[in-house]
Amino acid sequence: MTEKEQNQSETGLLEEGNEDIISNDKKVKTRKNKRKKLLLKETAKAEKRGVCYLSRIPPHMDPLKLRHILSQYGEIERIYLTPEDPAAQVHRKRAGGFRGQQFSEGWVEFTKKTVAKRVASMLNGEQIGGRKRSSFFYDIWNIKYLSKFKWDDLTDEIAYKNAVREQKLTLEISAAKRERDFYLSKVDKSHALSSIQQRMMKKQKVQQGSDTNSVPPAEKQEPKVIRQFPQTRPVGDNSNQSKPRLSSDILAGILPSALDEYSLF
Repeated sequence: MTEKEQNQSETGLLEEGNEDIISNDKKVKTRKNKRKKLLLKETAKAEKRGVCYLSRIPPHMDPLKLRHILSQYGEIERIYLTPEDPAAQVHRKRAGGFRGQQFSEGWVEFTKKTVAKRVASMLNGEQIGGRKRSSFFYDIWNIKYLSKFKWDDLTDEIAYKNAVREQKLTLEISAAKRERDFYLSKVDKSHALSSIQQRMMKKQKVQQGSDTNSVPPAEKQEPKVIRQFPQTRPVGDNSNQSKPRLSSDILAGILPSALDEYSLF
């Protein structure tokens, strides 16, 4: 091949590559335009929708039954019911009440604001009715129209509550882990101290046994001798005591001369 033919082939390949890139760019742009159009349509539809709030959901009421009842008054887009607190559900089951899933509050999105306003004004405070055999036949509607409220606000609020709940759970779990680690550390310390005390007791027993073995048995059996030394009592000083004397009458009868001698004393 000549140089001219090579140059022509290279230019042809470049042109084909450029055409492919341009076609891909056009496809991407068309896709973006379609997405924008769909988003604009959805936002326009969302602005026309109206949301009603239900402050109380009767027992045995679920989203399917609620949709079946309220769809008679207008077209419904979405329904969301918040489930009951698990602690209240457990208490109700223990008391012998309804054992199924129960809901505390809910939101209903109608395709048109006018329909949502009309339904809220017409049904609020009225009896639910329907079949007499239904458990919520005598219950009353507690419904209110939320002006300037969109479904995105509800989703944001639910996401925020879930995030707060998860944060609280993580904090509680971390606190429980800290308590568990502290308790286990104390248990390990107590085990270590008890093992040290056992070792000390064993050492003391071994030392006592060695001391007793070193002393001969004869010295063990010999009782202690307590010697007693007799002592003489001291003689009392009786010099002050007067000697006994005979009476003068007796002496006069025996020896008259002796009386004179005795009187001289």
